[in-house]
Amino acid sequence: MPVFYKTLDACLDALPLQSGMACSFHHHLRNGDGVLNQVCAALEARGMRDLHLYPSSIFPVHAPLADMIRRGTVSHLTTSYINGPVAEALGEGALKGTLRMQTHGGRARAFKEGDNQVDIAFIAAPAVDRDGHASGTLGPTACGSLGYALSDVAHARIKVLVTDHLVDTLDTPQIDGAAIDAVVVCESLGDPRGILSGTTAPTRDPIGVKIARQAIEVMDAAGMIYEGFSYQSGAGGISLRATQLLEQSMVTRGVQASFFSGGITGMHARMLAAGRVQKLYDVQCFDLEAVKSLASHPDHHAISADAYANPANPERIIKNLGTVILGATEVDLAFNVNVTTDSYNTIIGGSGGHADTAEDAALTLIVTPLLKARIPIVREQVTTMTTAGAHIDVIVTERGIAVNPRRKDLMSKLQAAGCDLVDLPSLLARAHALSGPPKTWESKGRKIGIVEGRRGEIIDTLFGKVAIP
Repeated sequence: MPVFYKTLDACLDALPLQSGMACSFHHHLRNGDGVLNQVCAALEARGMRDLHLYPSSIFPVHAPLADMIRRGTVSHLTTSYINGPVAEALGEGALKGTLRMQTHGGRARAFKEGDNQVDIAFIAAPAVDRDGHASGTLGPTACGSLGYALSDVAHARIKVLVTDHLVDTLDTPQIDGAAIDAVVVCESLGDPRGILSGTTAPTRDPIGVKIARQAIEVMDAAGMIYEGFSYQSGAGGISLRATQLLEQSMVTRGVQASFFSGGITGMHARMLAAGRVQKLYDVQCFDLEAVKSLASHPDHHAISADAYANPANPERIIKNLGTVILGATEVDLAFNVNVTTDSYNTIIGGSGGHADTAEDAALTLIVTPLLKARIPIVREQVTTMTTAGAHIDVIVTERGIAVNPRRKDLMSKLQAAGCDLVDLPSLLARAHALSGPPKTWESKGRKIGIVEGRRGEIIDTLFGKVAIP
């Protein structure tokens, strides 16, 4: 039975705090999260230094953390995704210690295998009952699935729930109170409107629509739309348009999918309600419509990051994934993909589940315009490796579709279907013809961190931001 505290300070008074300790947080409130900022400010006020933070992701809302890094309150950072002012501080070289970028599945593996060792996990919990059980589907800051928090609950030395909504009893909790040491009741966890991810609407841009249509044509030609198929896509405009077109194809064929997985949107939830798919395996909700679906539909299931994508878990969901549609900041001639930095070394994201799903899915599609802001997406070599080209099958752009040469079986099917196939060197030449070759510069400055593969291997190095020529 956990101890309940009326304030964060009262809880911190009772905890064995010390400089250099490791603290973790989840990101299910995404850009609406207020817990990480509250806790870190309180720890700094108590004189804590050289903290090692393990947030599953970092968003612009976490801007106060940037100055805490500069002041030395936080010296080490292990996470799966970074966007906003914290990324800027890291690019300046402000972090005194180590930066490790993991995949979502790799983070779950690292907790389970002891590579990620956390002293105190502070877990935002939208609803908590009198026994310390927690759910993400109720309360004023309901965020849906708490899938990324479950590794912290299972493996951190001390587990603290932070909630703004106490209830008498939870019928279907996502976190068992028996695993929890303390519960803090606060005024607010943050702003649930900030959980929105991506555009939340299918793209209407003609280029994006064309790319989405071609992606579904590739799925069709590859024989991946059939009774009982499985699928995953993100919340970007092209991905949502592709999912919309996929639904139309499913209706025409009269087929039902077995499951959709990963981050779940309202579009996925509506397809579940319409009977297009049997189950949703939800590791995080990308919008409030998905949150409502998780709370009400019996076949919408919250899952842990371990069950979702831990490469050491032989029963992980994505091991049975048919098709995944992913994005890219850069792709190179070896089919390697970057979604971690821009071309100037600025951190703009991270793998999340990109590398996990790309490796496990039977068909991995990258959808991207050939140019973004007149900068070629296809390059001779990516600035930062996020996902190895060995795990990418097809790159779909508005000016052609490139198939990985190792997938000769797939190339034959797409040729037979009349898809607009082109090799990557030709796509690179087309991009240069449209925008000119990108300027080159020495990109290897100060080392600021590492990129880990899903099994903990180092696959690339992160360097400080370079001056734009």
